[in-house]
Amino acid sequence: MIILAFDFGTKKMGVAVGEQIIKKARALSVLSMKNGQPDWIIIKKLLKYWDPKIIIVGLPLNINGTKQNITQQSEIFACKIQHKFNIPVEMHDERFTTVEARSIIFKKGGFKALKKKRIDSTAAVIILESWLEKFS
Repeated sequence: MIILAFDFGTKKMGVAVGEQIIKKARALSVLSMKNGQPDWIIIKKLLKYWDPKIIIVGLPLNINGTKQNITQQSEIFACKIQHKFNIPVEMHDERFTTVEARSIIFKKGGFKALKKKRIDSTAAVIILESWLEKFS
């Protein structure tokens, strides 16, 4: 089963694709946001190409589990994508994914490798692989 994951952000949104059988994901791209909204045409193309059976959207929470300012925007995005494309959507806790993504990228390439685009898409991979681990 193919799954797409989104690391929602108001300026950039990371995207990853994964496979449930092998429980692995890989970074796809980073989408630019305009006024906090994605380009729905690009998302439609991604969904048509990958034909995911489910979409995972990162749920931004504070360390103590309370909602952040961006949490509601992420939840709205999840509702919109489910409504527009009739694909099941699940929210998944994304606490520490950006920190983990930065660490992974730094270990591989140092400071020069720490580019925002790579961080967002790597965070989407972490979100998706974390979600996939629930089924181990």
